[in-house]
Amino acid sequence: MRKTYVTRLPDKAGAFLQASRIISEENGNIVRVSYNRALDVHTLFMEVNADEQAQARITDRLRENGYLTDGNTGTQILMTVLKLRDEPGAVTPVLEVLDKYKVNISYISYQADSSKVQDFKMGLLIDRPDEVSSMITEISRICEMQILDYEVTDRLLDGTVFYITFANEMRTILGLSQEETNTVLICANRMMQMLDEQNKPVLQTFDYIRRFASFVTLHKGDGFDPVVTVHDAAPGLKLYQIDPPCGSNTYIFEYENRLLFVDSGFACYRDEMVALLRRMIPDFDNKEKTAFITHADVDHAGLLGLFDHVSMSGECAENFALQRAGAQDFREQTPAFEPYIILSKIISGYTPPAENLCDVVGRRSGDELFEYIGSRSFGTWNFDFYEGKGGHVRGETVIVCEELQIIFSGDIFVNIRGFSDAQREFNSLAPFLMTGVDTDPALSRVSREALTEKYKGDYLVCPGHGASMKGF
Repeated sequence: MRKTYVTRLPDKAGAFLQASRIISEENGNIVRVSYNRALDVHTLFMEVNADEQAQARITDRLRENGYLTDGNTGTQILMTVLKLRDEPGAVTPVLEVLDKYKVNISYISYQADSSKVQDFKMGLLIDRPDEVSSMITEISRICEMQILDYEVTDRLLDGTVFYITFANEMRTILGLSQEETNTVLICANRMMQMLDEQNKPVLQTFDYIRRFASFVTLHKGDGFDPVVTVHDAAPGLKLYQIDPPCGSNTYIFEYENRLLFVDSGFACYRDEMVALLRRMIPDFDNKEKTAFITHADVDHAGLLGLFDHVSMSGECAENFALQRAGAQDFREQTPAFEPYIILSKIISGYTPPAENLCDVVGRRSGDELFEYIGSRSFGTWNFDFYEGKGGHVRGETVIVCEELQIIFSGDIFVNIRGFSDAQREFNSLAPFLMTGVDTDPALSRVSREALTEKYKGDYLVCPGHGASMKGF
């Protein structure tokens, strides 16, 4: 089994050597190491392959030797500007206050000029937030003190506590447990390492992850503001389209006392979606609810627990089975995608659907670009499932109702021109963090071109993201 250790190394020669000896003595093999001194002098990531008993011994020995520290979880950086007289010893009273409160300086910047008052920019490493107010009050009696807002990705911020600060900010934004926070930190480091190897901006990785988490959180509750469209698909048949700020479109057919969903967005918006549906659809709670899904990405499969059963391709069902077993799902089996997918699951609160909900329509057996795998009905209408070859992701399925002249393309086709401003902002994040969104970009392009050629004309095209449209 593999395990990633987030270690705190002393800034001296031989520190990594001692840690590596501990691992080798317990028959562990280091398979990945990541260290970036420009970001953090002390933090080193080590991914170790060893059996379960050896991992337990390695963990204990690293902790005994001070390499694993769980006590910094409350640490934060307070960025300040102190306006001091340009005279000898002006900063000394401030330093005495910091010493009184046992506060370390993590960053300092000062350069004299011709003015009589100079600005000292200081990053203060705060371990006891309850004493900050008293400390600020004392310093303010000595000189003018300004508290700065800042982003943790500011390279000038400090060079020793970057990862701690980032992890604590993510915990605050998302309300994470310690285990989840560690996982986020490991995923962020893996993305950073991959992007660094491609000569892409390292610090931008952390900014994008923070923006991802903040965006998802910002649009919960009163911030949940989807675009809602209603179509009269046929006499007695309504089609609702919900385009959220982030996550997939959700489509709902309403016919008599039954509802059919196609895809279902992020799990973290379950409460908001249910509240919206109750306002839109009379007697929503008492209607029969089933669903189809175009593919098993977490931003399309978040609400599957709401339904009586969910129809899907065999590959989608296999993907969910891997997730329930705690194994790598199809996305995670691609190294460039794995950290982003794990991060998405944590940020969106995703859990896979139960096995008894998964209705397998069929499985591919040939080599066609889109292979018919079966059909399902809703009311008097028949929906055909055509599984693609996996350009976007394994199990991708196009769902077509010929009688209604409607096609659900999933993410094989997304209507970029039909994005809202919020969708456009959010959908700029994943391609950077994943270095792309398609498993096989060339195959995805061919699939998209074939799809748009076959269904051009009078079909109502319902994409995975973006507004629906009449014909391609």
